[in-house]
Amino acid sequence: MTPEGHARLREELRNLKEVERPRISKEIGVAIEQGDLSENAEYHAAKERQGFIEGRIKDLDDKLSRAEVIDPATLSGDRVAFGATVTVAEGDKELTYRIVGPDESDVEKGAISITSPLARALVGKEPGDEVRVRTPGGERMLEVVEVAYR
Repeated sequence: MTPEGHARLREELRNLKEVERPRISKEIGVAIEQGDLSENAEYHAAKERQGFIEGRIKDLDDKLSRAEVIDPATLSGDRVAFGATVTVAEGDKELTYRIVGPDESDVEKGAISITSPLARALVGKEPGDEVRVRTPGGERMLEVVEVAYR
């Protein structure tokens, strides 16, 4: 995981523990005061939200405790690996992707998961290599133009 991704997950965990958890507890308390819990939609909705929050906290705690943080700025080389920013040519257009951990991917921002078909096809390649990759949108032919670690 990159340092940025690690920081984002830590911030989400902090928010869930310090903001969302106390807020949902208050909502449950208010709903309980309304009486008859069997037909209290606010209570049931709040309990469901509480279950989601607690599950997400557990998930984030686990991921952060096992995370290996790799700063791409400390890496170098011409071959594509985790943390690389890769520019590829597809026909006459160039696209740039950063290869990140699964919890950090955001295709709209150009961050693709190391487990994605595209990233798996690019890993180990260097500028000038051609890559054929099968994606949900069909087969694509790409040429690696540049590999950088930032």
